[in-house]
Formats: sequence, C-alpha cells, structure tokens
Amino acid sequence: MSYIGSIINEYLKNEYSLIPVNGEKKPHIYWKPYQFKKANIEDVFGWYDKFTDLNIGIVTGDISKLAVIDVDDLNLLPELKEYLPEIKETTRVRTRRGYHYYFSLNGEQVKSTNSLFGRRLELRSNGNYVVAPPSIIKAHRYVYEVPLSEILPIPRLLIEKDLSAYNAQAGNEPVSYEEDRKHKTFKIPKYHGQKVDCIRQILSRDLQEGERNNSLFILYNLLLRNKNTEEYSKKLVINKNKSLLKPLTELELKKVYRKASYNYGCVGIRDRLAYIKYEDCEYRFKDGELKDSNILIKNIRILPELSNAEAKTALMLGIVFDGENPSVTKISKKTKMNYNTVKKAIIGLKGKGII
Repeated sequence: MSYIGSIINEYLKNEYSLIPVNGEKKPHIYWKPYQFKKANIEDVFGWYDKFTDLNIGIVTGDISKLAVIDVDDLNLLPELKEYLPEIKETTRVRTRRGYHYYFSLNGEQVKSTNSLFGRRLELRSNGNYVVAPPSIIKAHRYVYEVPLSEILPIPRLLIEKDLSAYNAQAGNEPVSYEEDRKHKTFKIPKYHGQKVDCIRQILSRDLQEGERNNSLFILYNLLLRNKNTEEYSKKLVINKNKSLLKPLTELELKKVYRKASYNYGCVGIRDRLAYIKYEDCEYRFKDGELKDSNILIKNIRILPELSNAEAKTALMLGIVFDGENPSVTKISKKTKMNYNTVKKAIIGLKGKGII
C-alpha cells in the first residue's frame, strides 16, 4: 500500500483526475463526471476499501492536462517514431500489448482519435481514460519505463488544427480542417418556448462514446419542447450525429426518437450530461445568482405567511427546481414530505399567487 500510495500521491500532485477500474479495464463507477471534477485522496483510498479488483485509471484530456498515445501494434512503432521523435524521451508505460506515451497539455486542443496518422494508433484526450500503473490487467502489471517526471509537452503535430491539416494533406481524412469545422457548426434554432442554453451546449460539443445516446435523446426532446416540429428536430439530430467522430448507427439513432415522459429541466439534464455547465443555464440560483424570475425573490414578503409545508415546497421550487415544473411526486421525494401534504401545499401556493 505504501508503494501504491506514493504513485497515487504523484498522480494527485500532477492534478490528474483518477477513476477506479476493474480487471477488464472497465470503470467500477459512472466515470463521465470525472472529466469535469477530480476525486480527492480520501475518495481514491475509499475505492480500495470498496472494490476488491481495483485498478487505477487516469482521465485524459483537459481535466488532467494529459494526452496519451496508445500503441498496441509494435510494428507501427518505427513509423510513429519518424512522425514523433519525442516519444523516445517522454513518459512511457509498458502495457499488456504495447506502450502508452504520455504528453502534457497546457491549454492546447487535442482531439481523440483511433486512427492517428491513418494508422491503428489511438490518441486519447477528452472523452477517454487510460489504465495506469500500478494496475494489473490479466496478470500484467502496468509499469513506467520512463517516469512521469520526464513527461514532455504535446508535440505541435498533435494539436488539433495541425493534425487535421496534416491528415488532409496526407489523405488520411476526407475533409480539411476548415471544412470539418464548418460541418460541425450548427445554427441554433429559434427558441419558441422556455430558453434552454443546454441545446447550444449539446450542439457545440464533439460528443464522445458514452455521451452520444443521452445527449441526442435530450437534444431531440429539448427541440420538441421548444415547439420545433418532429421533422426539423430529427433533421438536426441526424446532422449532429453525422458530425461525430464515431456516430451512432441508424438503428441506435432510431431509439433516440422517443419522447420523454416528462420535461427535462436544468437539474435533470445536468444529472445526465456531466459536461453541461451550470453557469450557462438560464436559471442560476445554485451559483448564487438570483434572477427576478425566481419565486423566492418575487414573493419574499409573503413567505412568512406560509405554512411550514408551503414554505418548504416554495424553497424547493426556488432552489432545487429553480425554473422547472416538477411533479408532486418529485417534490415529495426531495422534501421527504407526504405526497398529499405536498399536493395541498401546491394548491395553497397557487391560491396565494406564488406559483
């Protein structure tokens, strides 16, 4: 444990985002939120108490300022070294089938791909993770052959625009960088109902595996809620899917076209899509910024006149469900009050003109 602890401390010192991984290299937990927040040392050692087959994964990309080249086919190494001489010097991990080469990111944009330079080489950045030492996968222990202290900055050739331009010139990609960017730029539809900036965030994001189904499903329902036609909403979802590095299949896409049984609000969306930024949503109570539309602001003088159940329900509506229209059941679960009590409180709040 002292050996493991020293490595984990080094990871945390480097500000890497860590996740627990099993012996099949699959996360023990829903790992997507760790692309945007980091586990602390108590969390990490808590995983050792919770999971018997624990290995450590590092989330790559902006959160850890880390990009990794994964080489499984050693026959490709000589060619890779010609493209990137830096791999001879930077941090190197011996994996079960090949090597991981680590590079540090300093605000540079590096796009994940499974066909680097048109070869069977993976470049892992945003939306990915790597199994890290001292993990053991199928009797093989991951070890550093070149230590973390030797990590080099990301080579210029791997930065998104440089790599896209190189691939287009080399014939590795069908479109140029500029054409590709245009393909991924979407005109945001006019809002006919409640303004939801989540639409903008979903359309502007290069969705990764694990995000695609939920994101496109929620996008489709947000478009419908804003009174766009089914035909238009499907067309926009199809175009967004086509723009992805790994689009959904036609069969998978059909499953996206189902209507939600309830309206998605900011809270519900953020629970399902970890990349959605709170501060970009219309309602910002949770970030300490109250708007005039907030029911607590509009009715603050009336609040002392409310019953305990009415006040508690109003607080939930103004804070947890700010800007949403939750069901009585949902409020009841959140407040831990009886369903009929909440229903009566809602009737009372409506009668007083608060909602």
